[in-house]
Amino acid sequence: MQNYSYEHPHDKNHDMALTMCYVPIQATCKMYEDLKEAFMKGTIFPQLYKPFTGRKN
Repeated sequence: MQNYSYEHPHDKNHDMALTMCYVPIQATCKMYEDLKEAFMKGTIFPQLYKPFTGRKN
């Protein structure tokens, strides 16, 4: 197997993780009953439906 890692000669933090994610456990709550509506919104959970409005709030 070929090693594709890259080490920059001036990189002092090569043993540190570049990123780390945190995914909290989500309780299953209410679900859309109309599957067509859920498909159009991209989720079966109303709590996750966050349409992009182009604004902060």
